Amino acid sequence: MLWLAVVVALMLSGAMALAWRVALTTGQSGRIDAIWAFATGSAAVVAVAASPGDPLRRTVVCVMVAIWSLRLGLYLWRRAISGADDPRYAALKQSWGEAAPQRLFLFLQIQAVASWPLALTAYCAAAAPRSGLDGRDGLAIALFALAFAGEAIADQQMAGFKRAPANRGRICDQGLWAWSRHPNYFFEWLGWLAYPIMALEAGYPAGWLTLSGPLVIYWLLVHVSGVPPLEAHLSRSRPAEFAAYAENVSAFWPRPPRRSRLLAKP
Repeated sequence: MLWLAVVVALMLSGAMALAWRVALTTGQSGRIDAIWAFATGSAAVVAVAASPGDPLRRTVVCVMVAIWSLRLGLYLWRRAISGADDPRYAALKQSWGEAAPQRLFLFLQIQAVASWPLALTAYCAAAAPRSGLDGRDGLAIALFALAFAGEAIADQQMAGFKRAPANRGRICDQGLWAWSRHPNYFFEWLGWLAYPIMALEAGYPAGWLTLSGPLVIYWLLVHVSGVPPLEAHLSRSRPAEFAAYAENVSAFWPRPPRRSRLLAKP
């Protein structure tokens, strides 16, 4: 439906324009990602509510995207207001110089465009042409729950590590962070695979569009706004420690840690 695509696009564009304004007025660029999470979840809920799918499946998908959005958005918002400017955005603004405000606005509008396939993914999953819920829906819910829990645990482990005075200036190498340098990103991507599980079936060509969500998330996290700028910051600020960490721990895909304690305390 054209009207729904336009509404979703306007919601995302307007939200990222608000995020741009908030970042400029507060100096806390980390709020951008929180607003992105809230906006993407809201746009997806609107899309799902307007889908023609089974009411029970629409409800399930709405709940999934809503709790994903609320948890991630609230976590990122609390982190942003309690700390310094996000180093990823700080580095971008420094490289842009005097043109930083204009270029940040354009950068965030590109993020809004990239978020549109996520709402489309939720819409197509909710519109899957099956009556009631079945085993595939149960598998999708289980995968989403696993990913949701994994990301929440990774975030809490990082927050707890940073709160300990003895860890000041160190890289977290504990818990899930000993299995992947970015376990939160991995579980974020994994959660979006739940929607293709719901939707991919013979006779439903639109189901293939649900692959756009995990593909976009993977591209953003691994190649654009996630891993590259964050690891560039760590490499600049803690070169020796990050080099040792990167040598022993996978960048994205989890694998067993090579040692029980990867990095010695200074």
